[in-house]
Parts: sequence; structure tokens; C-alpha cells
Amino acid sequence: MKPNTVTRAWRQVTGCCIENTLARQALAEMVGTLVLTLVGDCVLASLAVFQLGSVGLAAAPLGWGLAVFLGVLVAGGVSGAHLNPAVTVALATIGKLGWCNVLAYVTAQYLGAFLASGLVYLVYADALSQVDVNLAIVYGTNATAPVFSCFPAPGVSTLTCLLDQTVSTAVLLLGICAITDGRNMAVSRGQQPLLVGLTVSACMYAFSYNCGNPLNPARDLAPRIFTAMCGWGSAVFSFRSYNWFWVPVVGPHLGAVIGVWIYKLAVDNHWKDEDEVDEDEKRPLLSNAKICA
Repeated sequence: MKPNTVTRAWRQVTGCCIENTLARQALAEMVGTLVLTLVGDCVLASLAVFQLGSVGLAAAPLGWGLAVFLGVLVAGGVSGAHLNPAVTVALATIGKLGWCNVLAYVTAQYLGAFLASGLVYLVYADALSQVDVNLAIVYGTNATAPVFSCFPAPGVSTLTCLLDQTVSTAVLLLGICAITDGRNMAVSRGQQPLLVGLTVSACMYAFSYNCGNPLNPARDLAPRIFTAMCGWGSAVFSFRSYNWFWVPVVGPHLGAVIGVWIYKLAVDNHWKDEDEVDEDEKRPLLSNAKICA
């Protein structure tokens, strides 16, 4: 192949622009969720290797908040940066996203989280093997599976964890709805990623004890599937006789729907016409955006 042909082909590849709006949004969701999960799980991997104990309890929520901040920065202007199937489905229930878009968003989010799990494994496998030689311990002392997915604390029931995830995700969505509502505190678009990240940190500080506060089905289930395939085996699903793995999926979905509807019924429905803001000036996250002409 001639050099000029290679150059033209390279320019076509690197300069391509996806014309389909939903495809662009799904791609942004995948990359944003990848960044979120990669950074968040790498924080947990570092804490597991250093075995920081109580220091880790203080550092993990901040690390996850920064992970969300980065993920929202990446995808916010394109897709609205849901980065979470629970957020996507909840917004669809109040008409903020068409149901026809939900499958593309959710599939992209799970794929991004799965790819991130692979990257975390590649980066930290050697270090984690110093704690768990065979990278196979799911629960208890020296367990490394919790780097990727959440497990309940000793003595905490599955039902309590389900309630925990429902309440904490509802609080998260209340905060996100308030931040992205231009008629409320009028938070500028550029400030929203940081405030969403801080909201996640606040929820994790408040609700992390019972089960690590996953909040996001994609960031828990996709890595759980990865760990089942890569050494930890079916125990990541069979833990508590298969009466656990579903909680970080069902709980956040329930909580997210409850959270958006509380905000809609208690706040959003009651704005007066004079409270309207210029949508072009204060277009929030969770809205759709175009990046190609």
C-alpha cells in the first residue's frame, strides 16, 4: 500500500464523525462509564493493597466522587452523562429520556464497566496477588473480589442492604435532579460535574457501611461477571446462596425511580412560568447534546 494511501486511510479513521445521535450518545456513555469504573475500582485496589483499614473508609468515598466527576466531564456534553442504568431508567419514567434510547444507554454503560474491569485487572493483578495469591478470595480477610463488586458487611442482612441501596440511591437522584434543574439553584453547567461527584461522595460517606454503597448496577454487575470469568469463579454470584448479587442491581433501580419522582412531585411540578431559565444558557446535564454538524 502506498504511503499516501495509508495517510488518507489514517485521516479517514481519525477524522470520522458518527452522524447518528443515539450512537454518539451511547459511545459517550460507554467511555464515561469506563472512566468512572476504572478510576473508582483502581482506588479500591490501591486501598486493598496498602491495607489502610479505617483510612480507606475515609478515602474510598472521595475517590469514587472524583471518579464520577471525571466520567461526567467526559460524557456530559454528549449524552448527559447518566453513566448508570438506574439513572437512565429513572429519567425515562419521568419523560426526560425516550424509552427507545434506554437499551442503547444501558448496554453502553454495562459494556464500559466490563471493559474497565479488565483494565483494572491488568493494572493491579500483580499488586493484588500480594494480598490474595490466587486472586480467588471472594469474602473475608484478604478478599480481592470486593475491589470489583460490593459485598455486605458481616451481620448485615440482605433485606437491610436492599433498603440501604434504595434509600441511598433515592438521595443521590434527589441531589442530581436539584443540581441539574436550572430553575432551582441555577448551577452552571461547568460546575455540575463537580457537584454530582460530591453528591456521590456524600452518599457513600453516609451509606457505605452496610454493603459498600454501589449505587450503580453497571459498576457492580459488569465487574462481577468479569471476576466470575477471571479466577474468582461462581462464588461471586453464589455468595449467600445466590441471595446477594441481585441487591446492587435491584436496589439502585428502585431508589432512582423513587428519587426522581419525589423531586418531580415535590419540587419540579411547582415552578411558576417566571421561574423559567434560558435553556441554551443553562442547559444541564442529563439532557441530550450534539457534537457533529
